Amino acid sequence: MSRTVLVADVGGTTTRIGRAGPDGVPFDIRIETNASYGSLEELLRDYLGAGRARPQHAVLAIAGPVEGEAVRLTNGTWGFSVDALKAEFGFHRLRVLNDFAALAHGVPRLGRADLLEVGAGRAVKDAPILVCGPGTGFGTALILPRGDRYEVLPSEAGHMRLGAVNADEARIVAHLVRDYGAVPIEGVLSGSGLARLHTILTGEEVSSHAIIRAAINGQRQERDSCMVFLRLLGRVLGDLVLAFDARGGAYIAGGVGHALAELFAESPFRAEFENHPPYTDRLNLVPVHVVTHATPGLVGAGEAGRQLLAE
Repeated sequence: MSRTVLVADVGGTTTRIGRAGPDGVPFDIRIETNASYGSLEELLRDYLGAGRARPQHAVLAIAGPVEGEAVRLTNGTWGFSVDALKAEFGFHRLRVLNDFAALAHGVPRLGRADLLEVGAGRAVKDAPILVCGPGTGFGTALILPRGDRYEVLPSEAGHMRLGAVNADEARIVAHLVRDYGAVPIEGVLSGSGLARLHTILTGEEVSSHAIIRAAINGQRQERDSCMVFLRLLGRVLGDLVLAFDARGGAYIAGGVGHALAELFAESPFRAEFENHPPYTDRLNLVPVHVVTHATPGLVGAGEAGRQLLAE
């Protein structure tokens, strides 16, 4: 067990947990609902069990900013002390990083079977690569190539304010401002955001999972709501690519992005992504992929664990 690392991708709703060896490949994976546990510590105790040999190191990817000793989920009740967690479980080394920063570490390890291309494009060598997407919130991170290596830059761009560019969007934003105050990007581009959007458009209160399932099955109202959601996602993604000059490509991750994968091709996503004059031609060349791998954050945590073991 001294050559294994505990790896976990702790989201706002679900935690994926496993182990990884020197190759960084996760194994012994479990997917747990956060609501089933009172704390992250309780989940880790359950996974590691009593009387079993434990990994000496750990990498935790957390859906929230990581800025010191105290860590808390942005869209969840869990929080913990890095030092206390390290002491309780006897980890020699514990690395905690933002969940989308971890996901960015995993993107270079994904293959064709793990990705769905949305529109043709050609990446510019050594240009920044954007990793973002809707889940419980809206995560973002940047990959900065450095020759045969790369750096990962965490970001909280999902909390930038959402604007409107036409009357329909203005109506949506006005509803959200009235009900919630200033509207962050993740106020719409997230699981709960899709549910809010559908309520504004139809008056119905339905979960995001039910909306996406009905849309894929051809239900008109749910499909229309998903098309509006994907149009907004395309515009915001285009904004972020321009902000970071991410001509190395953009990768859409997150549980909601994954669930919507088969709707992208017929949606206005790509047209709205490119509709940023005078940079339409530049955005036309940027490749965009939806991450369809089941546990990409765990892949990234495994890669961070591989690096940790190699140090």
